[in-house]
Amino acid sequence: MVTNWDQFLLPYQQAVSELKVKLRGIRKQFENQNERPPIEFVTGRVKPVPSIKEKMTRRHVAEDRLEQDMQDIAGLRIMCQFVEDIYQVVDLLRQRTDLTILEERDYIHNEKPSGYRSYHIVIEYPVQLVSGEKKILAEIQVRTLAMNFWATIEHSLNYKYQGAFPEALSDRLQRAAEAAFKLDTEMSEIREEIQEAQQYSPKSDGDAHATPHQNKEE
Repeated sequence: MVTNWDQFLLPYQQAVSELKVKLRGIRKQFENQNERPPIEFVTGRVKPVPSIKEKMTRRHVAEDRLEQDMQDIAGLRIMCQFVEDIYQVVDLLRQRTDLTILEERDYIHNEKPSGYRSYHIVIEYPVQLVSGEKKILAEIQVRTLAMNFWATIEHSLNYKYQGAFPEALSDRLQRAAEAAFKLDTEMSEIREEIQEAQQYSPKSDGDAHATPHQNKEE
């Protein structure tokens, strides 16, 4: 039995804080190398107690199995510009030694019936407490900005309809999800065409017109 929720959630809060710093550090490393980072931004949260209790009831999770059976008490979300960035981020996470990947679920090319798309990774992460090391479960969701926009709207509607969408609304949500993914695909193709054009275009001779003073400054 959980007698003190604040104490129970403390390791999860610490894990979210540490992981946000580490994941944002990936972006910073790319920027320092003058490379485009695959990560746009990172958010994180610890699931509120009422949400934990509601999910325990809905999923029939026993309180003494909470730490083992509820994977998303600690949740991180990584936002990317392009679909290919998602898989680059996943590869980077697979290479890390400070966390262990337990499960991966690709809902991007295997989207849910609702149209939901995202890449879910369940990890085991060690938190250093005064009492010693404690390994906790956390879920990392990696998605594009378009996928996140759709998921945010769908999540809000879920509260209003309690998951029981009218059929017409459900159909519209599915079409919107397809439109969002089509946008992601189109933007990736445009990006590839721009990169190819830049690769084969002649180098700019703009530097040749710089003044001697400008060259000295550089």
